Amino acid sequence: MAKTKQELYDELSAAVIDMDEELSAALSAEAVEAGLDAFETIDQGLAKGMEQAGQLFDEGEYFVPELLMCADALNAGVDILEPHIKTEERAQAHKIVIGVIQGDTHDIGKNLVKLMLSSSGFDVIDLGRDVPPDVFVERAIAQGAKIIMISSLMTTTMDGMTEVVRLLTQKGVRDEIKVAVGGGPVSQGFANKIGADGYSYNANQAVKLANELVGR
Repeated sequence: MAKTKQELYDELSAAVIDMDEELSAALSAEAVEAGLDAFETIDQGLAKGMEQAGQLFDEGEYFVPELLMCADALNAGVDILEPHIKTEERAQAHKIVIGVIQGDTHDIGKNLVKLMLSSSGFDVIDLGRDVPPDVFVERAIAQGAKIIMISSLMTTTMDGMTEVVRLLTQKGVRDEIKVAVGGGPVSQGFANKIGADGYSYNANQAVKLANELVGR
């Protein structure tokens, strides 16, 4: 008996949660063979699984290694499905510029946030680490990004986040580009103080915040 669309989506989600790359790829190929919409299959199957993995991370049941293996399973499926995504659906992805502020080279947290955002259907432009404030702003404007996400693990570099907000205001694009901040010494109070649009304390929360900021 043929699987329903929802059954296949649920199995894809489970494959991601179970960190099963081979099954994820096989089920994704099955979805293509069945003529299912590739974008929807990623969104409702693979990405849902990654979202649940993020919740397990929040709850302390999964740790970074498990999350990375879940991402490998997700990517195994995405590799099969991505060539079948329609052009108009590719254009729907909201762009986010992400990076570690100038003076800081700690990027493990940033890389995890990037992974989770990409898994959730965002088009992530990763500027890397030790990024000057003006580069964040210039790239966001050039790429048509909806959000700038900035991280820092050093209190001595946090003023750079303030400068990003100031430059966006100076260039008259502050209303068009949201700013989200995160990292060990950063807090909601600091985000409020500098006029940022949001703060997240981990990768899963960053995805929820990004969805809120783009109205998803």
